[in-house]
Amino acid sequence: MEFGFGVATRGPSASPEALIRLAQRGEQLGFDIVTIPDHVVIPSDIASRYPYSEDGAFAGAAAGETLEQLTVTTFLAANTSKIRLLTSIMVLPHRPPVLAAKTLATIDVLSGGRLIVGVGAGWMKEEFEALGAPPFEHRGTVSGEYLESFKEMWTSDAPNYDGKYAKVSDITFLPKPVQKPHPPIWVGGESPPAIRRAGQHGDAWYPIGNNPRFPMDSADRLAAAMAAVRDQAESAGRDPADMDFAFSAGWYNDTDVQIDSDGNRRIFTGNPEQVAGDIRQFRDLGVRHLIVGLQGASTDESIERMERFASEVRPLV
Repeated sequence: MEFGFGVATRGPSASPEALIRLAQRGEQLGFDIVTIPDHVVIPSDIASRYPYSEDGAFAGAAAGETLEQLTVTTFLAANTSKIRLLTSIMVLPHRPPVLAAKTLATIDVLSGGRLIVGVGAGWMKEEFEALGAPPFEHRGTVSGEYLESFKEMWTSDAPNYDGKYAKVSDITFLPKPVQKPHPPIWVGGESPPAIRRAGQHGDAWYPIGNNPRFPMDSADRLAAAMAAVRDQAESAGRDPADMDFAFSAGWYNDTDVQIDSDGNRRIFTGNPEQVAGDIRQFRDLGVRHLIVGLQGASTDESIERMERFASEVRPLV
């Protein structure tokens, strides 16, 4: 089981000093992955429903600030040497496909092959419009075409792709990514279209557990969804045994028990023994990568939570 933690792209913990401190301390503690979120701009008025809160409100709307994801990823690559870098997640329609593929390939080259490309179709229509992205209503089709065109550019000597939203021809795409055939693609999202996209295009499926509409907050629910991903892979002519699985537990708490809507202990909350038991259960399902919600109100608090996980929880797994 690999373990990861996230850094912020807004607020006090998004300063250069804080980002370096968090990434380097995580590397020292033996974490495998650091994640970086994606927003390019925050619109002033947001009517779109955020998928990961009960009321649909987006907590980041008030701040109105964000660093750009792929730039931060490059910055962290330059200030670390071992930890893998996960875009978590990169909203595919936000960036033109040729530019996005080139930027990601460059990060993989400069990091020595440490990039994981976490992707999703996006949820905020207003940000699509601010960026001049393809139509929000077509984001599923756009995302599929972009992923297909990425793979074509990353693997073909003479890349050629002719889609409705992605077109590639008459270019030399070099250097190729260090990782072969390309950096691993983790498809995020919990909805049926996201599960279909993961099976068709992803090397791994990477859900977040606390989507109120599509909860993945128990081993049984996750196992059923993993089976659906494998079915989609098989339907696409892929070997379902090749699918990898990751999981994001953003609500993680190793000091207090949280109670879910059914009156049960919420997974990944409680004391270290309880949390370690949850991790072992997910590992037995086939989850090989766990991203843990260790961000605190300050950089010091985040590092304290990272150190506690490394010393008290991970040894029990």
